[in-house]
Amino acid sequence: MSDAYLQLDKLTLAYGDTVAVKDLDLTIEKGELVALLGPSGCGKTTTMRSIAGLLNPASGRITLDGADITRVSANKRNVGLVFQSYALFPHLTVYENVAFGLRLKGINGRELDDRVTASIKSVGLASFAARKPGELSGGQQQRVALARSMVMEPKVLLLDEPLSNLDARLRLEMRAELQRVQKETGVTMIFVTHDQIEALALADRIVVMLDGGIEQIGTPEDIYNKPVSAFVADFVGFENVFALENGKLATSNSLVELSAPAPQAAKGLAWRPRMVILGSGPFQGTVRGTSFAGNVREYLLDTPLGPIKAEVDAAEPSHAIGATLAFDLPLAAAAPLSRYR
Repeated sequence: MSDAYLQLDKLTLAYGDTVAVKDLDLTIEKGELVALLGPSGCGKTTTMRSIAGLLNPASGRITLDGADITRVSANKRNVGLVFQSYALFPHLTVYENVAFGLRLKGINGRELDDRVTASIKSVGLASFAARKPGELSGGQQQRVALARSMVMEPKVLLLDEPLSNLDARLRLEMRAELQRVQKETGVTMIFVTHDQIEALALADRIVVMLDGGIEQIGTPEDIYNKPVSAFVADFVGFENVFALENGKLATSNSLVELSAPAPQAAKGLAWRPRMVILGSGPFQGTVRGTSFAGNVREYLLDTPLGPIKAEVDAAEPSHAIGATLAFDLPLAAAAPLSRYR
């Protein structure tokens, strides 16, 4: 075992006979903000539930700050959990919602007031302490849920899809709020999301999960620019993904020569739509769809390689549906994949 602050060692999690996560190894350092990212059913929420103590592992071990907490009950783990639904008490004020957990622990008087007041202030709601949840916006309710967990001074704070219930503008505000609170307090924070933009914007490290296992762990920059598998590449926006066979692109019906040798160890290559060169190149395709997206125009091409998605500056001349275009997939721009699946 390493001396990592939080460690999951060979963790297997199941619901009855259905294994949701198998032999998962993960280490998280103190003060990190980590995203568990992946599609529905990948095991990310199940993993979070096991850290919180809401699901007992079938096998494996969880250690936190040097202590084995695998079989410790949820209320004794000192792990905070912010639910997607916020789970605030509608009949209690903001102050009383935040104070609730401290009162259960027998904390009262000056200590309770100081901690609750400081926690409410830390999320920018000092002037809302006397209001009830029904009098608050969705973003403000999210802040109350955050303050209620933070006031307990957890060793780890877990957030389940923390921004999914907010509109686009509030999501941006709450991203900044979560980052500010996390950096100012230094709390170790793990959040579950299926939104790659959210994970890229917030996390120090991202854990991409699929089918109960880890596909890739890395910084947002690594995940975005250097995906290791076809799944990760597609998930972070490399929409043109091909397997390699004998150094050639493998399409549904043929192998296609590249203009230069592919990286020797690569099992596949991936291009973002903006990496596709339209108007010149060795390949041809027919425009099947086009859409204007502000500063860019997006195209879907039918080609002998299969569907190709391209993106160009909106200021360039547009191409009509049915037009035949030359295009290129420049090898220098491609992300080499060490796994293809």
